[in-house]
Amino acid sequence: MDTTAEDRAAALALEPMRSAGPTSGFFRGTVQSVRDIVAQRELLHLLILRELKSRYKDSVLGFAWSLMRPLALLLIYYVALGQFLGAAKSIPSFAIFVYTGLTAWTLFNEIVLQGTGSIVANSGLIKKVYLPREVFPLSVVGSALFNFAIQLVILLLATVVAREVPLGERWWYFPLSLAVLVVFGTAFAMLLSAVNVYLRDVQYIVEIFLMVFFWASPIVYSWALVSNAIDDPALEAVYLSNPVTLAVLGFQQTFWVAGDGEPVPPDLGTRLGIALAVGIVVLWLCQRAFARLQSNFAQEL
Repeated sequence: MDTTAEDRAAALALEPMRSAGPTSGFFRGTVQSVRDIVAQRELLHLLILRELKSRYKDSVLGFAWSLMRPLALLLIYYVALGQFLGAAKSIPSFAIFVYTGLTAWTLFNEIVLQGTGSIVANSGLIKKVYLPREVFPLSVVGSALFNFAIQLVILLLATVVAREVPLGERWWYFPLSLAVLVVFGTAFAMLLSAVNVYLRDVQYIVEIFLMVFFWASPIVYSWALVSNAIDDPALEAVYLSNPVTLAVLGFQQTFWVAGDGEPVPPDLGTRLGIALAVGIVVLWLCQRAFARLQSNFAQEL
């Protein structure tokens, strides 16, 4: 015999009410949020798979498209800046130098840009069922890391072909730089995805700021040009306060073997460590802001 509507209503009445708002308290609320996300780890895994499949659904090349944009940018910058403007003459192994920066930048850009629209993009699911909404920007982080892994393999193959394989202690920069990109990218994605629910113009503002961030980092130009152009130590400190700049420099220290003799900011490893510590605090604050804003997501969507 089928369960009647009255039986279902009675069963639901016995279930404890769960507020969609955050648990009060910075520390207690954070612990509860982490527990909720861990409890939904299988759902997070499914969302990551859905994010990857939906992005390349019905395409012939599939995941190969994740390489097309950075490779196209590499070709443009290599020809326009490297050959026409002569940057390749002053920067050794210019192609590897540019692709190294683009690999780091693409990860950060994808996390922030796609993460900003993640809540709005999943409005149908959010309006139907309660779940920790953090899983949506986190699913973008997971798919971005998958694409990053593909690009990283191409970068490593390029160093093998160029006979400039990175070895030794230089690899210590890589996990620090990657952690800085992921932590700051996740923090921004989480905060901006929540604000974007209430103010849809945010996604367009983010595109502009990401463009500024790109040119404010030594991706298509070297740190040597920056240090030669900036004489004021205060301005140099401002430039190096950008976590993406530090992460890109860390990637270059890892993979750009031909640039071993090029200038590098002093104490880059220490700067990366400090940036990571600051990023963890920023991520914590952004998550708490997200938790405050998520209560009215369903109504706003």
